[in-house]
Amino acid sequence: MPTTAVVELLATDLNHQGGVFCPSPKADMKLWSAHPKVYLDVARTGETRCPYCGTVYRLKAGESAGGHH
Repeated sequence: MPTTAVVELLATDLNHQGGVFCPSPKADMKLWSAHPKVYLDVARTGETRCPYCGTVYRLKAGESAGGHH
């Protein structure tokens, strides 16, 4: 069973809505062999998990999503 990948993000890695898309080059994924593109809201809780592959995207310690809600 594969190990769940954890991708630590800077606040500047988030888009203007406070999220990221998975699959992501930051997770070292090959887009052509991955699951459908899905939007993940990171700003709301500081961490989220992709429902397709289980990759966890979280803000690095000390990072804040600032004005994102």
